[in-house]
Amino acid sequence: MTARARPGVPWLLVAGSVLLVLLFLYLMFGAYLPAKRRVAGLESELKSLYAREAALQTRVAQQEGREKLRDQQMLALTAERDALAQRLQDLERELAAARPRKPATPARPPAR
Repeated sequence: MTARARPGVPWLLVAGSVLLVLLFLYLMFGAYLPAKRRVAGLESELKSLYAREAALQTRVAQQEGREKLRDQQMLALTAERDALAQRLQDLERELAAARPRKPATPARPPAR
């Protein structure tokens, strides 16, 4: 019997496989996991920014409500002031009409 030659290991295939495994490990641990951590950090930062924006929107809405109430109060006070001023003028007119008028005194000649 003749000894059959054992086929050789295809080193190019082994080197390609090792290179593929190294590339996979680099992508997983060198690029993917840090990027995933960064995305998680950015998501939590975005979540906190949204919460802060919601709080600010609430404060703005409250301030707008207070401003609207102040405007309404200011209009009411202005109307009340105008009504009181009108009432005062009416009362002054009535008082002037009710007072007896003094007769006009003749003018005195200039003293010498």
